[in-house]
Amino acid sequence: MTEKAVVLYSGGLDSTTCMAIARSEGFDPFAISFAYGQRHAVELQKARKSAPRIGAVDHLVVDFDLRRVGGSALTADLEVPKEGVVEGAIPVTYVPARNTIFLSFALGWAEVLGAFDIFIGVNALDYSGYPDCRPEFIAAFEGMANLATRAGVEGSDRYRIHAPLIDMTKAQIIRRGLELGVDYGLTHSCYDPTPEGRACGRCDSCRLRLKGFAEAGVEDPIAYVARDANGTNRTAKR
Repeated sequence: MTEKAVVLYSGGLDSTTCMAIARSEGFDPFAISFAYGQRHAVELQKARKSAPRIGAVDHLVVDFDLRRVGGSALTADLEVPKEGVVEGAIPVTYVPARNTIFLSFALGWAEVLGAFDIFIGVNALDYSGYPDCRPEFIAAFEGMANLATRAGVEGSDRYRIHAPLIDMTKAQIIRRGLELGVDYGLTHSCYDPTPEGRACGRCDSCRLRLKGFAEAGVEDPIAYVARDANGTNRTAKR
C-alpha cells in the first residue's frame, strides 16, 4: 500500500520540487498551504491551481493571520529589501517562527491521516539565512514530533521530517525538478509581486531563483517586472 506524506506546499519553486520528489519516492502527497496574511498571497493562487496538477491527493489550506504578530516585511508594513541582503544577517523577510508553526499544523494533519512522513522544501545553501531552514532545526523538530504525539509515545511508528533539498544549490534543485517533469511556469517565488502577480525580479527570493536558473543553464519561464540576477535590470518578457 502506498504511504501517505504531508507536504508543506507554498506554490513556490522549492516546495513544488519537494512534492515531486515525494511522489518519486512512492508517497501519496497531501499538500498543506497557509494563508497567513503574507503580502505575496498570489502564491496561494498558484498553489491551489498547481497542487492537483503536481499530483496532490488532497490540498488543505490553513487560514490564520500572522499580521497580528508582525515583525517581518512579509506580514507588516516594512519594505522588502531590493538591493540584496547582508551576508550573515537574518533579513527582515524572515517571518518569526514560521516553519515551526507550519510544521506543527502539518504534524497535526499527519496524525489525523495516519501519515508518518512530512516533507518540507527548506534549503540551507542558496537561501536567505533563515534560522528555521537549517538541518539542526529539522532534526530538533523531528525529535519533538516523536515526543509530543500519541503515535510517538505509544511507539506505533516514528515521524520523519524529510528535507530533500536542504543541501542542494538552487541550480541542483531546478535540474532535479526538471528531471521529474516539474513545470516551473506554474510556480511563484517573489516576495513583492505586482498586483497582477508579476515577480519584481529584485527581492532576495527573485535573485536566488534567477541565479539558480542561470547556473542551471535554463530560462526561467515566469514573467518579471525586471530581472536582476547579476545586479543588472532589464525588461522582462511580457
